[in-house]
Amino acid sequence: MATTNDLKNGMVLVLDQQLWSVVEFQHVKPGKGPAFVRTKLKNIMSGKGVDKTFNAGLKVETATVDRRDMQFSYLDGDMYVFMDTSNWEQTSLTEQIVGDAKGFMLEGQDVVIAFHEGEALFVEMPASVTLEIEFTEPGLQGDRSSGGTKPARLETGREIQVPLFLNQGDKVKVDTRSGDYIERVK
Repeated sequence: MATTNDLKNGMVLVLDQQLWSVVEFQHVKPGKGPAFVRTKLKNIMSGKGVDKTFNAGLKVETATVDRRDMQFSYLDGDMYVFMDTSNWEQTSLTEQIVGDAKGFMLEGQDVVIAFHEGEALFVEMPASVTLEIEFTEPGLQGDRSSGGTKPARLETGREIQVPLFLNQGDKVKVDTRSGDYIERVK
């Protein structure tokens, strides 16, 4: 048990017998009335997001989540196989559990997998990863009708928007939370 004053991003709560991850939270102290906590929660099983407001100091049930450092090994049909880096034990996860992380994972990628009562909940990626541009159209200098960006397909198959000066074969750093281009890597 914790109070709403203890909430942190990534914390897993149990609400109505379902697991919810705290995506964002904000403590609000209005001029009139009691303080409250405004949150954005994401259902771990369905991926559905909701906004929920709690009174400040309200007790909420937290789930015991075991986070393990693992490494993406390979794709076996439609199952993603990960290896625990501490004991070399392998775990297979479905595409639904892996979620958006699949667009940023290469073989050998280090990730953190959250488990609750022995069941995998979700895959946490590092904040950014470096990937190679597999295909992009050549950018024409002076073409600014698209805001100075063009689509590019990364080596994982994910499509992102990159600046016009980038070419096929360039390596780029990508934000795994939003899927946005950060910078070119030499």
